[in-house]
Amino acid sequence: MAGGTVSRTAHFALHRLVLDTGGSTPAGQANAPTGPGSLPSTQGPQALFAVQGVWLGAMVPKRWARRAVTRNTIKRQIYTVGATFEARLPQAAHVVRLRTAFDRKQFVSATSDQLKQAVRAELLQLFGYAARRSGGAVSAPVSPLAAEAVAP
Repeated sequence: MAGGTVSRTAHFALHRLVLDTGGSTPAGQANAPTGPGSLPSTQGPQALFAVQGVWLGAMVPKRWARRAVTRNTIKRQIYTVGATFEARLPQAAHVVRLRTAFDRKQFVSATSDQLKQAVRAELLQLFGYAARRSGGAVSAPVSPLAAEAVAP
């Protein structure tokens, strides 16, 4: 999350960190110390191995989703929607973080279809904005539910 927030919705935040894959060490630093805080100030975070493709992680804290079944449902939605946007996101490490709880009065069941639809709609908005912001000119995919609402 050190890379900063790329996009944000009411319940989610998307963080991105582009990792430097440079394998060369500057002259005179072959035996330089490693670990947190030991990187030179001019160098960004460096990957331990070659970073290829888009990495996606999900962080759904127990604070915002008390039931394990709800946390797992939200994570599945994150990975599914993230996979549809993978080609439009830049090569970097991305983390989707749940920022606030979904109202348990509105979504009584831990895995209700209403909750899944609400999560999916927000994630489509989250990834759509991030893809547009990163230069992906392709429009966001239309969810089947939104297509039914538009169909005559």
